[in-house]
Amino acid sequence: MDDGSIGRLLVASLHQSIADEIPLRLDFYESWLSPEGLRDGRIGLAPLAAVLSFLRQEGGGAYPRVTARAGAYSAEWLVDALSPTQRKVALWVPRPVRVWLVVRLAHRLVRRTYGGSRVVSRGVGFGRGSVDVRGSVFCQVRDRVPEPLCEFYAAALRVLLSRFDLPMDARTSECRAVGATRCTIALTAAQEPVDA
Repeated sequence: MDDGSIGRLLVASLHQSIADEIPLRLDFYESWLSPEGLRDGRIGLAPLAAVLSFLRQEGGGAYPRVTARAGAYSAEWLVDALSPTQRKVALWVPRPVRVWLVVRLAHRLVRRTYGGSRVVSRGVGFGRGSVDVRGSVFCQVRDRVPEPLCEFYAAALRVLLSRFDLPMDARTSECRAVGATRCTIALTAAQEPVDA
C-alpha cells in the first residue's frame, strides 16, 4: 500500500459497522463508501474524511460505536485470515511472546487500514505498555474535539488481546484530535476480580 492510501480492510469494516449501528443511514454513507469502490479499491482519503466527519456529527454516540465496531471487525478479520496453524502456535507460546505477536498484528492492521499511519510500541511486556499510532486517519481534524477519536485502534487491540488469550485491556490515553502530541493506546493488565 502506498503512503496515504486507504486500505480495503478499513473501508469494509466501516461499511459493515455503519450497516450494523446506524442502518437507516447506510444509503447516505454509501455515497462515499460504495460497494463498487470497495471492490475496486477506489476509496480515497477525501471520501473517508467525509465519512468520518459526518459520523462525528451524527449524535447519539454514533461515532464511537461505529469506529469501535469497525476496529473490532478489522481485528477479527485479520486474525481469521491467519492460518489455523499460526493461530494455534500463537496460543502456545509464552505470554510475553504472545504480547509481542499481538503488537506485530497491530502494526499489520494499521498498515492495512491507512498507508500514512505507523505504529511505535513502547514498554510492551508482561502487564503494560503503549502503542502510538502516528498519522492516525481518525485524528486528522481541523479543530480540536472534546473526546478522543482513536477508538478504532483501541477496540482492535482489545480484540487482538482477547483472541490470543491475553488478560489485558487497551484504552486511549492520548489523542491528537483533543490536543495531545500523539495518539496513544495504553495496554494494561486486566484487573483480577476482588473476592468479597
